[in-house]
Amino acid sequence: MLIDDYTGGTAQGSDVLVVTTNEVPGHEVKQVIGEVFGLTVRSRNLGSQLGAGLKSVIGGELKGLTKTLVQTRNEATERLVEAARARGANAVLATRFDVTTAQDVGTEVCAYGTAVIIAPAA
Repeated sequence: MLIDDYTGGTAQGSDVLVVTTNEVPGHEVKQVIGEVFGLTVRSRNLGSQLGAGLKSVIGGELKGLTKTLVQTRNEATERLVEAARARGANAVLATRFDVTTAQDVGTEVCAYGTAVIIAPAA
């Protein structure tokens, strides 16, 4: 499954809808399955760290680190979807992300939400 770089929307054709809202317009929650999460830790690239050091002196976006964080976020979301699918869900509501530094060697990203089964409202 592909995830949009910044919007977090799911790719067309995915069997698990991932949203940040508590409900999906036009649908009702038929069953709450429970919390699911996807976790990944990614080490920092030496080149990106050097570039980030230089950028911190002169200012500007840290494009290498931004790209790495987007990739890491997408990986965590893919794992979230896998966990929801394994439990029989077709949607994850109230999706959130938690980002922390893992012992100064990398970035930990956890995507979490509530796995549910939704159906079009009658």
